Amino acid sequence: MNLDNILQNGIAITAMITPFKEDMSIDEEKYREFIRFQLENNCHPLSMGTTGESATLSHEEHHEAIDITIDEAKKINSDSFVLAGTGSNSTKEAISLSIYAEEAGADALLIVVPYYNKPVQHSLIDHYSAIADAVSIPIILYNVPSRTGRNLEPETISTLAYKKDNIAGIKCASGDINQITQIIKKTPDDFVVLSGDDPMTYHLMALGGKGVISVASNIIPARISEFVGTMIENDWLKARKIQLYLYDLFKVLFIETNPGPVKFAAGLMNIMNDRMRLPLTSPLDENQEKIKKVLRALNLI
Repeated sequence: MNLDNILQNGIAITAMITPFKEDMSIDEEKYREFIRFQLENNCHPLSMGTTGESATLSHEEHHEAIDITIDEAKKINSDSFVLAGTGSNSTKEAISLSIYAEEAGADALLIVVPYYNKPVQHSLIDHYSAIADAVSIPIILYNVPSRTGRNLEPETISTLAYKKDNIAGIKCASGDINQITQIIKKTPDDFVVLSGDDPMTYHLMALGGKGVISVASNIIPARISEFVGTMIENDWLKARKIQLYLYDLFKVLFIETNPGPVKFAAGLMNIMNDRMRLPLTSPLDENQEKIKKVLRALNLI
């Protein structure tokens, strides 16, 4: 599957959580099982996005996770769309990871805005342009200012979209519907705009977005795939019902820093254990109870 297919059909991609063994190494067997679970429920895998705790994995582990994802996904279906998270706050590191993912067989790259450095907008243009020049596969920009400390402005996104042919889309996680509207207005018709915030997917797709890179689909992939499909088919009444039904889940999965809540939920649902690498930890007891309450209301546990 390529981005032309996404333009036509829409897509649900899972920002996959990463399973760890007791020694906190990547659990390859469970990871492969989890990739199968996603694909069997019509969600495509994103390996090593920030939800996968990429910031606390070494480059060697990052490579390992990408290799496992591509191998397992293509084994199941050669037409699977595999997105690899290869962003970094170092342009040199982002280029190295991106080249590795392209050579490994990834279909596209997800590149988060550099965190902590807080580059200004013209510096972000230089950063993304350097990565785009180093690879040939499509790049999806990732704007999540609450985590990076820097907003990727609509004008900057437009400049990059028109300047570099392989900068092909954006994952929007700003929570700002006005900004998302500007992005859709200012970018080419074939620029793929995806939600990076589950509660905003309905609104973004109503404006012409093409799907979601979802956290919730870690635990309910079939429902998220159905949700996106109803909007691609213009069944907005059904989509509205799904939005309202799942809204409490969407919100509670961010009651603490992602991926803590979704990993805890995955543990309750026997999808995988809830181990995370420090400095992230499991949710506080009171928040665990809130997560359990929502999961019970949806008959997920």
